[in-house]
Amino acid sequence: MRSPTAPPAMPWLLVLAVLAGFAVDLSAATDHIVGANHGWNPNINYSLWSGNQTFYVGDLISFRYQKGTHNVFEVNETGYDNCTMAGVAGNWTSGKDFIPLPEARRYYFICGNGFCLQGMKVAITVHPLQHNASSKGSGNTGAQGETSAAALTRRSFAWLGALAAAVAAFC
Repeated sequence: MRSPTAPPAMPWLLVLAVLAGFAVDLSAATDHIVGANHGWNPNINYSLWSGNQTFYVGDLISFRYQKGTHNVFEVNETGYDNCTMAGVAGNWTSGKDFIPLPEARRYYFICGNGFCLQGMKVAITVHPLQHNASSKGSGNTGAQGETSAAALTRRSFAWLGALAAAVAAFC
């Protein structure tokens, strides 16, 4: 009579390698905390803050504020310019809002509790990720392009490492 054998480890290791790759890819995103240590409050120059940030597809923008006093609305350019609810695309009220930036475009955020007129608004531009920073016409120049290329290289090595670990376990 034959004794029962343990299930093969190969499929589980492959799943583990794929999950590790996803975790590494997600960890490459940057969480931009609006206003840094000042948070989302009136009378802060958010244009200056956003001008010192570089946003890429997949990053997050986070708003930290007193729940019940402030909130966050994503609006269109008209809503941003006039501090109105024109073109509302989303609203958040938790006081610790993490908002994904899934596409390359201009985003506009305001406080909808009347504080927009006191400066609680921020506009950002999200840039596409450069998949091949060394190719001609990629538009990647300067330190930002090098940073993006370095992040992609780290992701590639992490994927290769996870795959190598999975293959080594089978040999």
